[in-house]
Amino acid sequence: MANIIGRENELTTLRALQSSEKSEFVAVYGRRRVGKTFLVRTAFEGQFVFQVTGLGNANLSKQLTNFHIALQKAYKNTSISQATDWLTAFQQLISYLENNENPKKYIFIDELPWFDTPNSGFIQALEHFWNSWASSRNDIVLIVCGSAASWMLNKLINNKGGLHNRVTKRLKVVPFTLTECEMFLRNKHSVLDKYQIIQLYMVMGGIPYYWEEVSSSLSASQNIEQICFSENGLLRTEFSNLYSSLFKNSEKHISIVNCLAQKAKGLTRDDILKTTKLTNAGSTTRILDELEESGFIRKYLPFGNKNKNSLYQLVDFYTLFYLKFINGTQTIDQNHWINTIDNTKHRAWSGYAFEQVCLYHIQGIKQALGISGIQTATSAWRSSNAENGSQVDLVIDRRDQVINLCEMKYSINPFIIDKKYANELQHKIGTFKTETKTRKSVFLTLITTFGVQTNNYSAGLVQNSLTMDCLF
Repeated sequence: MANIIGRENELTTLRALQSSEKSEFVAVYGRRRVGKTFLVRTAFEGQFVFQVTGLGNANLSKQLTNFHIALQKAYKNTSISQATDWLTAFQQLISYLENNENPKKYIFIDELPWFDTPNSGFIQALEHFWNSWASSRNDIVLIVCGSAASWMLNKLINNKGGLHNRVTKRLKVVPFTLTECEMFLRNKHSVLDKYQIIQLYMVMGGIPYYWEEVSSSLSASQNIEQICFSENGLLRTEFSNLYSSLFKNSEKHISIVNCLAQKAKGLTRDDILKTTKLTNAGSTTRILDELEESGFIRKYLPFGNKNKNSLYQLVDFYTLFYLKFINGTQTIDQNHWINTIDNTKHRAWSGYAFEQVCLYHIQGIKQALGISGIQTATSAWRSSNAENGSQVDLVIDRRDQVINLCEMKYSINPFIIDKKYANELQHKIGTFKTETKTRKSVFLTLITTFGVQTNNYSAGLVQNSLTMDCLF
């Protein structure tokens, strides 16, 4: 069996299909490079009676030829003619499956959205295959997979036509956590420590395909230089491929992430419309939903905000890094990344990126605080007084009448709270209590890479000090 890192819950879900007493229609989706195909093939290694992968940017004729080649391979010694339309192609698949003696017939169609070329009738043929034949049986397991989030969500999972509510299982494959990335590197015999792993995560997020590029013989900074800035570096040219493969008319999606990259703390929908000049219509809402579902942005309601004026924030690590540092650079710039490590732009980015790493690992933070079994609500808060400027990027509101105000600080050494920052923190806590009128106890929690150095300013001010270990 293939060596797969993590994915225990996903594997359990997929393998449970083997004992299902009805036919199953499984939709596996997630962003490009996240490991969907590898997951499915690992779960059903050697069990597929039919499998095919769509061709990118191919017309109807080529897609049908591709399907026919896969079907001919399944038929083995029997020659079949190539179908000229999808209804006939699926009827040929039905004929093959009806004569297959396997008690469970596992069918895997990868990159499903690519088959749905304009006016091809593919979606109608797929509907007919499932509704008129497969769904009435108890031995079919149809697994479809796709990176194009808009298609998977709108045409399949949330289909309003013949495939409405036909998907029996939906499985979103999400990026690796820090723990899984560490396991991945250990499997490659890497000795990079947690601090170096966090540096890589702030650039690449938890995308397994990107971590394949990490060299065990290089430091985090050297790897970033090689992967992102060298002429043949994978992430130097990944950006345009990433968005065009996921979204139709991706220019609008890119305009939104470009907009959000300029405002770290997030923008309202109205602010986004004003900046991007997109129309105030359902089409823009759909684009925002697609970006959110794909993990590129997050939508959140600030603490204590009872209205619907939510904020959108860019949270995809690679997108942010590309727009901040890779875009516009020249390959002739040697040691581009290493030479900018100490500048202001780098420090601002690293602080924000570390905050996002923490937000992606809230469960680890709660566990370290000993509150994993307590009902909580997480949010962010910013002062209603714009001139005040106080804000907290992670507020953990607990059922046990405590609120944790979490400050996240990225540093190469134990973090030092000086007099100026101590006054700023005291002011922030006081403003939070005054504006929210909370009656709960407020605990200041610092999450740092190497902890907080004890001094006169930290004593009595910080109730909880967590290190980066809690994120793993």
